[in-house]
Amino acid sequence: MQIKIAPSILSADFSRMGEAVELCEKSGADLIHCDVMDGSFVGPITFGGQMVKNIRPRTKLPLDVHLMIEHPQTQIKFFAEAGADIITVHYEACSKISQSYLKDTLELIKSYGVKCGAVVNPDVPVENIFPVFGLCDMVLIMSVFPGYGGQKFIPSAIEKIRLAREYAVNTGKPELDIEVDGGINAQTAGQCVAAGANVLVAGSALFSAPDFASAVKGLRGQ
Repeated sequence: MQIKIAPSILSADFSRMGEAVELCEKSGADLIHCDVMDGSFVGPITFGGQMVKNIRPRTKLPLDVHLMIEHPQTQIKFFAEAGADIITVHYEACSKISQSYLKDTLELIKSYGVKCGAVVNPDVPVENIFPVFGLCDMVLIMSVFPGYGGQKFIPSAIEKIRLAREYAVNTGKPELDIEVDGGINAQTAGQCVAAGANVLVAGSALFSAPDFASAVKGLRGQ
């Protein structure tokens, strides 16, 4: 399975975001990971649909929009129309609203012709999102608690990745994208890939590297 590298532009210089996105593509990245935070589900506020709309013309890479927000259904239309290629939403935010909210949100995303995915935080069993695997184009395992870049990788994510890949294979979706986000570097990337992840989100490890392209290759194990 192809290993995909998804630089998180949360770690980029916001005053030069267009250039940062172009650098990602030129350096061999596969997706652009857009961390959207609302100041409620997580403490910080990052950016909204306008940022996604502005960077859309600067790259041909898929825009991987990770919504760390309360009430994600209210924002799906904006990000879909801004040019998102995939939108992922948190189990934790959805489950607080209703038992069906996650499923309904994933179906709403798909109604716009956009790929969808479910996310779980480090303290939530991955089994909680097994019921929606059939709808998902991607599942995202958080290996840090969302909100801030530069955190240390939480090792328990490895077993969750393994369980997610095993369940995907056993339910007829062996090619499901399993993404991991948080504390990814050349060392932890290899562990995640061995467990079954094929999409690696990295921020600090790429944007603080002296050579971005070499850092991308390092995450692939090259």
